[in-house]
Amino acid sequence: MIVKLLKHTKEPEKTCAIAGRLCYSASNIEELEKKLDESKIKDILSKIIKSGHLSVLEHASFTFAVEGVSRALLAQLTRHRIASFSVQSQRYVKFKNGIDCVVPPTILKNKALYAEYADFLKNTQKLYLKMLDAEIPAEDARYVLPNAASTKIVMTMNARELRHFFALRCCNRAQWEIRDMACRMLKLAKEVAPVLFETSGPDCVSIGCTETMPCGTPWKKKIL
Repeated sequence: MIVKLLKHTKEPEKTCAIAGRLCYSASNIEELEKKLDESKIKDILSKIIKSGHLSVLEHASFTFAVEGVSRALLAQLTRHRIASFSVQSQRYVKFKNGIDCVVPPTILKNKALYAEYADFLKNTQKLYLKMLDAEIPAEDARYVLPNAASTKIVMTMNARELRHFFALRCCNRAQWEIRDMACRMLKLAKEVAPVLFETSGPDCVSIGCTETMPCGTPWKKKIL
């Protein structure tokens, strides 16, 4: 899996702090901007996040590129509706050189089942290529491709939605693949906006575990 932060709002924390400050100030934008140093920005954002006035965080957006994740992950990811997704198409792209597939660690550890899994994927790809050679359209040949088939994604979320995404998908009880991706995204987001994402992660980081079946493992110590 490869996860990259392609682009983000210039000075995301300052942008959100200006938006938040504007709501309660008679000053104009230029005056507000001059008054905001790094310490003030941190103070404003900390108060905003603590108060739950999170709409101002929507002014900062982050665009990630992800490669080597499965279609099974994609099905989970697109449930997050306040986001923009661009996905490598199985309808228009013909994978004539074969298709990379994701192998879950639990299958990889079981040598006998992994051998069967690998054979299944190999046979599936043979059938897919046979269909393409027979001039079956790629949009129809793709019907034989498994959830394991890897894909590439570019996605954009604002800071508010990212915090929500991290709360759900960084949790130890989240599905392993999307959890791995979410944790990598959080690490990258923290590097460019540490205040915005200081308390990001599953609920146990900030308000305490809300899971009906808690894992019992402190997330922050284990992940970051």
